[in-house]
Amino acid sequence: MKGTALSALFAAATLLASPAFAADDLCAANLQKINDSMTTAGATSEGLDKALTEHVDKAKAAQAAGDDKQCIAITSKVLERLEKTEKGGGSSGGSGA
Repeated sequence: MKGTALSALFAAATLLASPAFAADDLCAANLQKINDSMTTAGATSEGLDKALTEHVDKAKAAQAAGDDKQCIAITSKVLERLEKTEKGGGSSGGSGA
């Protein structure tokens, strides 16, 4: 438990020390969350998957160009959309055929 608290303290100090690093870190963290969510969601609708992939590509391009604000804006919208999809359409095919 001490190691976890120490790690959290170190992470907080690192983020406070460099706002640019924090923005880049948030961009990367959002991209990872999106990747994890899409992987664990498994079979999503093809149209949704394609649209999200396009947004992720734009976010990665913004990240590569050093535009972390744009990357965060895009990834935040994608994460919101994924949350809505998971909450609203979590049980597809519920009527049984």
